[in-house]
Amino acid sequence: MNIGIVCYPTFGGSGVVATELGKALALKGHQIHFISYQQPVRLDSFHENILYHEVNVSDYPLFDYQPYELVLASKLVDVVKYEKLDLLHVHYAIPHASAAYMAQQILKTEGIEIPFITTLHGTDITLVGKDASFEPVITFAINQSNAVTAVSESLKKDTLDHFKINRSIEVISNFICIDGCKLPKMDAELKLSIAPNGEKILAHVSNFRPVKRVCDVVKIFAKVREQMECKLLLIGDGPDRHLAETFCRERGISKDLVVLGKVKDTQHVLGIADLFLLPSESESFGLAALEAMAVGVPVISSNTGGIPEVNTEGFSGYLSNVGDVESMAKNALSLLQDEEKLAQFKEQAFGQAKKFDILKILPIYEKLYKRVVEHPSTF
Repeated sequence: MNIGIVCYPTFGGSGVVATELGKALALKGHQIHFISYQQPVRLDSFHENILYHEVNVSDYPLFDYQPYELVLASKLVDVVKYEKLDLLHVHYAIPHASAAYMAQQILKTEGIEIPFITTLHGTDITLVGKDASFEPVITFAINQSNAVTAVSESLKKDTLDHFKINRSIEVISNFICIDGCKLPKMDAELKLSIAPNGEKILAHVSNFRPVKRVCDVVKIFAKVREQMECKLLLIGDGPDRHLAETFCRERGISKDLVVLGKVKDTQHVLGIADLFLLPSESESFGLAALEAMAVGVPVISSNTGGIPEVNTEGFSGYLSNVGDVESMAKNALSLLQDEEKLAQFKEQAFGQAKKFDILKILPIYEKLYKRVVEHPSTF
């Protein structure tokens, strides 16, 4: 099948999932065309079945803000026509779904039928999409999609609760690439460089936006550190990174804080951690938690959104109410201070992650693609 994938090229979850999905589809023999304004960060090598089409946004003095949606729609028309695509799969509703609809209608005037699938990832619905200035367009684009998927039951419910949706939404979970049946080998040299005296390592990965509650991350770390030697490993960057660093400096614990910034291969780094912290205000799925579990790292998280669909209480980690730092620190210590229990949770976390292996999720997408191409108006 000849498939166009539209995504953001950044470190965010929607771009990562879209890119990994395309790479997996290419390995199965599908022809994949990535369409975005930059090469996706996870597209670090090319396969014979992968092509990248850059959306060039020109700088016209007339525009204060560049009309990316229009340029993207034009690019989609061009790629569909000349690459003879069978299907468009757009990740993140804004503005990809509306651009795909616009391209679809333009192509109809030329006698070309191109169905498109919209995958909802989270903040396109739970944050940006609730803005009154976006709501009518997003509602329309979702309803006009030939098929719509959401990455969790929680996100599906949020979409149906906040938008006037008159069509079905299929839940297809996010996924992880599991290589083999055993836990991957940890980078002992890297761990020694971070924790030279055998300290326990707590880790957090995010874009450091307020919704991630990074201040709760450092508060949990501080409480754990009162009871035992430990290090906090922060991966990523964003607006609240400075708050986390300032908190640790003011309390004299910054020597035990390691901030790596943006890292492409987050799982390699996460593999040295003992616990992963995800106290988010809201998560449509919790992909970062799944990435940690896939390298055998239990998760201490909030119980919001789609996280409980990923992190199982008392099995792969623990869940607490949003903002309950005391509970999260207590749960963290219950694992870190019991080596046997921690080892058990590491194995269980890896077992939980295997439920989301891409080899289980990929056929679901392929089946959906086939249905939409053969019967584009039935969903």
